[in-house]
Amino acid sequence: MSLPPKPAPIRLILVDDHVVLRAGLANVLSFEPGMQVVAEGGDGAAAIELWRKHQPDLMLLDLCMPGFDGIETLLRLCREFPLARVLILTSSEAPEEVRHAIAAGACGYVTKNVHPAELMAAIRKIHAGGQVIGQTVAEQMAVEQEGGAISRRELETLSLIRQGFTNGEIGRLMGISENTAKAHVRSLLLKLQAADRAEAVARGFERGLLKA
Repeated sequence: MSLPPKPAPIRLILVDDHVVLRAGLANVLSFEPGMQVVAEGGDGAAAIELWRKHQPDLMLLDLCMPGFDGIETLLRLCREFPLARVLILTSSEAPEEVRHAIAAGACGYVTKNVHPAELMAAIRKIHAGGQVIGQTVAEQMAVEQEGGAISRRELETLSLIRQGFTNGEIGRLMGISENTAKAHVRSLLLKLQAADRAEAVARGFERGLLKA
């Protein structure tokens, strides 16, 4: 009796501007049964061109790249290839980054500290039509939900706190009363689970609300 044919491997494209990291990932995937890396690239333009050329099953895409970033790459790719399946593999655990990526068309989001077994499972699940949010990212999103989502005005307040403005100055800059500014600051401290303004700024950087 002849054996059934092996299923075709999951054809992958890797896009990350860190060459050493990309090479290491390609090496790990090369030893995984049923997976095949067909191409690698270092920026968004290469990602789209490689998709056109190879028509893979799935792309692993970083968010921080030269030229246009991962979100813009996603938007452009999905406009041209609406059925493209993309797994974000990046450093940021910020819930805002996850929401932006999913809204732009990503099928999944995991961080670069993911265990190889979790990464392989995510690739297979997305290839099968599912969606994946990595464990560490999901934990960060759960923490945010416990405290409450940061509003646009609170985000503006946080940026001004970072610049060292007092409540009165924040009120004048935002066109609100000092008491309202104080309320925004109190709300931020609660949502970010911060003891003071300095810790709120630190938490803002940790969660990707503030950029260096």
